Amino acid sequence: MTEAPVGRTANILGYMGVLPQLAAVGWVALGNTEAVVIATAYPLLILSFLGGTWWGLAMRDSAPHDEWMIVGVLPSLIALALGVAAILSGGSPWSLVAIGVVILLTLPVDRALANGGLAPTGWMALRIPLSAALGGLTILCGIILSLA
Repeated sequence: MTEAPVGRTANILGYMGVLPQLAAVGWVALGNTEAVVIATAYPLLILSFLGGTWWGLAMRDSAPHDEWMIVGVLPSLIALALGVAAILSGGSPWSLVAIGVVILLTLPVDRALANGGLAPTGWMALRIPLSAALGGLTILCGIILSLA
C-alpha cells in the first residue's frame, strides 16, 4: 500500500487537541474543581477516538487485520470502564492518574502499528508527544487534586 505521511493539518489539529486538557488542568490548579469533569471526560474521549483510529488503520488494507480491529475496539471499552470507575470513586484524583497512565500505555500499540506498516509515515513523531502531553497533563491534574 502506498502510504501518505502524516500531514501538516493532522499535526496542527493533533497539537490543538491537547489544549482542552491543558485548560482543564489550569482551571483545576486555580481551584475550579468543576473542571475535573472535563479533565476526566476529555482524555477518555480521546482514548476512544484513538481506538477508532487504530480500527480504521486496520481496515485500510486489502485484507483487514482482524487482530488490530479487535485491539481498536478495546480503548472504547477501557474508557468506559475508567469513566465508571471515576464516577464510582466519587471523582478520586487517582482515577485521573489511572486514565493518564492508560493514555501513556497506548504508545506501544502505536509503535506496533507503525512497525507493522499499518500507520502512516511520521505516526510516532505525532503520537509520542501527543500521548505524553495528554497522559502527563491528566496525571498532573490528579496530583494537583490529591494535594488540594
